[in-house]
Amino acid sequence: MADAKVIPFGEEPRSRRKTKRPGRGGRRTPLAPVPEPRRQDGRDQAAGGPQGAPGESLEQRIAGGLRFLRRRLTGEYEVDDFGYDEELTDQVLMSVLRPLYEKYFRVEVKGIENIPADGGALIVANHSGTLPLDGLMLQVAVHDHHPAGRHLRLLAADLVFVLPVINELARKAGHTLACAEDAQRLLERGEVVGVMPEGFKGIGKPFADRYKLQRFGRGGFVSTALRAGVPIVPCSIVGAEEIYPKIGDAKTLARVLGFPYFPLTPTFPWLGPLGLVPLPTKWTIQFGEPIPTDGYPAEAADDPMLMFNLTDQVRETIQHTLYKLLVQRRSVFF
Repeated sequence: MADAKVIPFGEEPRSRRKTKRPGRGGRRTPLAPVPEPRRQDGRDQAAGGPQGAPGESLEQRIAGGLRFLRRRLTGEYEVDDFGYDEELTDQVLMSVLRPLYEKYFRVEVKGIENIPADGGALIVANHSGTLPLDGLMLQVAVHDHHPAGRHLRLLAADLVFVLPVINELARKAGHTLACAEDAQRLLERGEVVGVMPEGFKGIGKPFADRYKLQRFGRGGFVSTALRAGVPIVPCSIVGAEEIYPKIGDAKTLARVLGFPYFPLTPTFPWLGPLGLVPLPTKWTIQFGEPIPTDGYPAEAADDPMLMFNLTDQVRETIQHTLYKLLVQRRSVFF
């Protein structure tokens, strides 16, 4: 496998397919009302899908599933210019991830109302866990709990898009390369975009450094938010650090495989495939108050001091919230 690299904001972006999709709203970003807890079962079932709504008979569920399969086989579904398949994400991918989210990690979500009800927004979160399950759980949290039914479009490292199968699934789920052009295009057409600026430094750090934020790069995410005029929503995730406690790194093997690191944990690789099972920690995801950017002049995106200050503000907000959540946590597993 070729060596993977993370594409930092600001590098020359890659070309994309030209199939266009209408935007999802303007740049104004009113906050969503505080939501009531929502039940995820049966979400978006009007078009018919493989997952039945509460109260549906077996025949209705089978009919919905057959309609879904017919659309997939005949190509009667939409995919945007990034490869995002909203129907497949809603009906299949979220259904696969939801048991892990609800039953295994028992994720508690706070501050979801801080994500705007419409228009673009940039969610900036800490990154941890050896494997990037935190990004997937963050996507489920926004999808299932936001009252406006918003979808999170995650920016991912280049490695994701060179792995067989993972590449296609990531595209279908709405993920795209972590480059400035893609992020700005999504934000300007009103999408909620998620970025984890720590990158591999965050998920690959030793267990001894858990919940200590790594560098946030050169502030490229701030520049992108300023250019799009969208708010930045800090997000803190507690619980992911302990799913795969990284106690070592087989660096030679990592270089051979083209990975940024090859983790050694108390169970992997010693227990073989069983070592890949994450520990069932209890998670909390908290969205902080949005930081507005639409009040700055156009040239602000090129001001390095402003970018440094805003980047530091976002990072300190996330770090402070992590410490606060850790103090409130009763146990890693409960």
